[in-house]
Amino acid sequence: MKTIVTVALNPAIDKSASVENVVAERKLACTAPRFEPGGGGVNVSRAIKKLEGESTVVYAAGGLTGQRLQKLLSKEQLDHRPIAIKEAVRENLVILEESTGQQYRFGMPGPELKKQEWEAFLEQLAEIEPSPDWMVLSGSLPAKVPADFFAMAAKIGKEKGAKIIVDTSGEPLDKVLQEGVYLIKPNIGEFKDLIGAKDPEEADIKKEAQKMIRSGQCQVLVISLGSAGALVISKEWTEHITSPTVPIVSKVGAGDSMVAGIVYSLAQGKTLKEAALYGIAAGSAAVMTPGSELCRKEDTERLFNSMKAKR
Repeated sequence: MKTIVTVALNPAIDKSASVENVVAERKLACTAPRFEPGGGGVNVSRAIKKLEGESTVVYAAGGLTGQRLQKLLSKEQLDHRPIAIKEAVRENLVILEESTGQQYRFGMPGPELKKQEWEAFLEQLAEIEPSPDWMVLSGSLPAKVPADFFAMAAKIGKEKGAKIIVDTSGEPLDKVLQEGVYLIKPNIGEFKDLIGAKDPEEADIKKEAQKMIRSGQCQVLVISLGSAGALVISKEWTEHITSPTVPIVSKVGAGDSMVAGIVYSLAQGKTLKEAALYGIAAGSAAVMTPGSELCRKEDTERLFNSMKAKR
């Protein structure tokens, strides 16, 4: 399997619990909380591990939550390389309402990174050995980090021979596309914002995606459509792949699991079609698990095989 590096400037501790009913102005008795590592690149590496692959995650770690994050990543036996920052890593909260099955997700703002702190990420990526075959840039950028950070990281990755996969949104996505990458995985809302269209038809989406490919901004787009699956677009192949029907327990980390499934398959030498199918299977498997547990290998394999059999 080829080497994978993931990058997480704004990781988190995901704290999850459940309560019978969410009621305003009342003290609510929740179940014992679970603490799990979270945030874009961190979750991608965690999901790769659950799929029995290996990767290295480079991430920010500061404060008591940063110390806890390091311990949790060690407990999951991930290869992790923390970059020390002054401010504390954020903590998010996920509450499941047992009576309705609805999930309430509270995302907290991340720390501000000083110039020398985000520059330390670029230095680590430039020096990391062995040189990665795949680099995943995902998640949000903390305050004070320039919008073209992912573009700078992508340039370093490409100079080291890595293919770049990006899962972010807004200006950071626009900037990294100017650098040129292998694959992007926006959701449909993020893609609409990217092309400046309010309610495009699928034909318009494909047309705009092909423009991006011809201009060299990326080679592949995997546009997540939620429960409707994903639209996969490359120079040679375009297909709307529907998701398998599964029971929904938690949607946390479904997108990260999809990215993990894609890069894990590509790193094994699978075709783009196989990788797209496996990514969608992993994303579907993730919604079947509670809290921030992400995809399970057995669920992903079963869904993937079922999807292949129907083709």
